[in-house]
Amino acid sequence: MSNPDSITVTRTARDSGERLASLPPLAWSPGPASPTREPALSLSIDTGRTFQTIEGFGGAFTEAAAVTLEKHPPAKQAEILRAYFDPVAGHGYNLCRTHINSCDFALGNYASADRPDDFELKHFNLGRDHRHLLPMIRAAQSLAGPALKLIASPWSPPAWMKTTGRMNEGGKLRPECRDSWARHYCRYIAEMAKAGFPVWGLTIQNEPASAQRWDSCEYTAEEERDFVRDHLGPALHAAGLAEVKVIVWDHNRNLLYERVQPIYDDPAASRYVWGAGIHWYSGDNFDNVQAVHDRWPEKAVLFTEGCQEGGPHPGVWGLGERYARSIIADLNRWTVGWIDWNLLLDDTGGPNHVGNLCSAPVLITPATGEVLYQTSYYYIGHFARFIRRGAKRVICASTRDEVETTAFQNPDGSLAVIVLNRTELSLPLTLRHAGRSALGHCPPRSITTYCWPALAP
Repeated sequence: MSNPDSITVTRTARDSGERLASLPPLAWSPGPASPTREPALSLSIDTGRTFQTIEGFGGAFTEAAAVTLEKHPPAKQAEILRAYFDPVAGHGYNLCRTHINSCDFALGNYASADRPDDFELKHFNLGRDHRHLLPMIRAAQSLAGPALKLIASPWSPPAWMKTTGRMNEGGKLRPECRDSWARHYCRYIAEMAKAGFPVWGLTIQNEPASAQRWDSCEYTAEEERDFVRDHLGPALHAAGLAEVKVIVWDHNRNLLYERVQPIYDDPAASRYVWGAGIHWYSGDNFDNVQAVHDRWPEKAVLFTEGCQEGGPHPGVWGLGERYARSIIADLNRWTVGWIDWNLLLDDTGGPNHVGNLCSAPVLITPATGEVLYQTSYYYIGHFARFIRRGAKRVICASTRDEVETTAFQNPDGSLAVIVLNRTELSLPLTLRHAGRSALGHCPPRSITTYCWPALAP
């Protein structure tokens, strides 16, 4: 972007074979411009009003992803990690999630404090994580550097801390275990730091409204409020970990408002909470994200998990479109970052210890070593590669309903505009910014990122 009068163009399109392809730049012209034919699409970019600040983009380190990666030669492992974490040649992922204790995308149930009635956590250890999970995170760190922020989420406390005595199929935290469980988070953070993995944020519980057949634990909104107010928040502060971001809910958008309201309306609980995490598995409900921001503008909303359910879906074009549509809609409603689920899986959509097979942006066939970069990988790249940490959303006004758009100004003043066309229409495009205009087009079933440098003062 050295030429201040040009716009770089990066495109992924179904019909052309373009995948994060760099195209010839567009040129600015002074004054208004009109497309050569209808239907016209015009985007007006206005930096006079800014909105939320971006924390980053990324995916999830899971035991399943780590074990799948390990099955392949070092050169292939390095290729995949570069594709995600290299800030120049890859997506530059800088905000990622991992699991405390096991999750469904582990090889089985396990806990770091698995001795029954070990209330003092004397036998706490991360031995299982050191086998597969932490080496993968370390390899990603070597590419991303200190920019990589890590969020940790529990799917279940140890079985002995639960009312059911099982990690799977829901159940609740035993009242007499609340203090120990709160200190468990602190111990996890301390042990991760010793191993070289600073934890930036915590979610209290993955999907607390579901008793799933895999690792899960149920909380009502009031139980989550009381736990963070009376146990987790004080424990983090007592351990000198007040800077760790505490994220509530960590579940679907549909119940977001009613789940955070009891927590945010309690000043003693709210003081410990940075924001809320959202997933996409129960409808869109994008307006609920906007409503939470409108009611509590001081609290952040972060997308913490999403994937295509029901198997691997290799080669399906709609995967990428689902991701891009959700990312744009969430960003336009004040979401501060977007975290995908498993970074990679095998060609069955696993491994998963309860058969909850899903897709991932990168699939590997163990028998052949073939790596498939799904459309979801390319579509996510149109955001992660061009919207930098610290970027602020700006106004992007469109003349057509057929496309979905968002725009950000990066810390260096450069602008990134993403245009998603999920239709079969080829749409001429006019970009307008600061009294200038440029002509381009949006092919059918495509996503395009336009970038240009800051105007000279």
